[in-house]
Amino acid sequence: MSDGLITRVPGEAAKVRRPRVLSPLREHLRDTMWFAPTAGLVGAMVLWAVASELDSRLVTVLQDAGDYDTVESLMGIAEDAKAVISTIGSAMMTFIGVVFSISLVAVQMASGQFSPRVVRLYIRSRITKMTLTVFLATFLFSLMTLTSFDSEQDPHLLTSVPLVESVLAMAMLFLSLLLFVAYVNGTLRMMRISFVIDRIARESFRVAVKHPPEGTVDDERLGPETARILHRGRAGVLRDVHIARVVRAAKRHGVVLRLLPRIGDFVVPGTLLFTVHGGTEPSRRALRYTVSVGVERSFHQDLGFGLRQLADIALRALSPAVNDPTTAVQALDRIIQFLASLAGYPLGALRHRDRSGAVRLVQPVPDWTALVDLGFAEIRGCAVGNPQVTRRMLAGLDDLLRLAPDERREPLLRHRELLAQEVERTVPEAADRTFALRPDRQGIG
Repeated sequence: MSDGLITRVPGEAAKVRRPRVLSPLREHLRDTMWFAPTAGLVGAMVLWAVASELDSRLVTVLQDAGDYDTVESLMGIAEDAKAVISTIGSAMMTFIGVVFSISLVAVQMASGQFSPRVVRLYIRSRITKMTLTVFLATFLFSLMTLTSFDSEQDPHLLTSVPLVESVLAMAMLFLSLLLFVAYVNGTLRMMRISFVIDRIARESFRVAVKHPPEGTVDDERLGPETARILHRGRAGVLRDVHIARVVRAAKRHGVVLRLLPRIGDFVVPGTLLFTVHGGTEPSRRALRYTVSVGVERSFHQDLGFGLRQLADIALRALSPAVNDPTTAVQALDRIIQFLASLAGYPLGALRHRDRSGAVRLVQPVPDWTALVDLGFAEIRGCAVGNPQVTRRMLAGLDDLLRLAPDERREPLLRHRELLAQEVERTVPEAADRTFALRPDRQGIG
């Protein structure tokens, strides 16, 4: 399909968004624990090499000037610093062990108390990675600094005095101590359910802002379907799509690609992945590495993943083993907040365009009914018997009914009616039923 036949929506030229090429790679690296420490170790080696060269030049300049008294003074300072550097090298491994111990305890508590899905918040924690990176870098830098100390005591024959290296090692130690305090504070915050729920909500809002949907797809405006592309990679969860690469491939072939599975769907080899509209399908090489399949979902492009985690936390809190309706109410607060922010959004699909504004990729997202069901269906089934939860859910549904357009009221009314029916059916006392069905934004308070 030529550019002239690609559909453009009137008035949308100002909304053209250039895809962020490195976005998937950056998100995938944030889900790992090896990249930041490795980069820190490489940076420590580079910093040591630069500092060592500066120390050598400093001694050379002083020797050329015949200022051997200053060289002797520097030797004394460096010798005093040697004991400190040795202590730093041995103490860092203890600190690293403490960091790992605290991290493992926090991850275990989060997985057991909240939901296994929230463990990724700890893996993606910037303060954890920064602390581990600086600790390892300090340890390596201290060891390399110790190798720079010269056994030669004659200032005329010295080649280097590790003065700059010693100052940098102590500065890195001071930074490590500050980060350790920040790390303990941050880890304790992430062990609190309110903070975890808030983090999930903020991540969900970030997805909605970065990838604003544009309504349902008009198949006629995409053009005729000319080919189908199957998934030929490994089985797993569709984590994200490399938007820039897909857009470039579609533009090069003059077509529109429509992604069939939603982000978060489980795909197997042979699953229909793309439909091609308006021309010949791009080659397999052009679409290589355009989709990422993994073992778990990611926030990156998944609009519903935040609601999934919040619902899981509420369900875990309402289980007989935990019996914590207050946590379920806190999760409902954020679910209602997220749905309220999307009440007027045009949901259904994302349209990604090339630089000229032509649509090249259509990506499905959950519609309003799917998001409402995800947020309320499972919690509603477990809420009966917990008036604090039923009262909060009714208040939230009433608030959403006031905010949502008329065409989006049906799923909200359905959940409200089903909740009322379940309470009427399972709560024997009329007074208890009346109490449980009275809307209250705090539940019971």
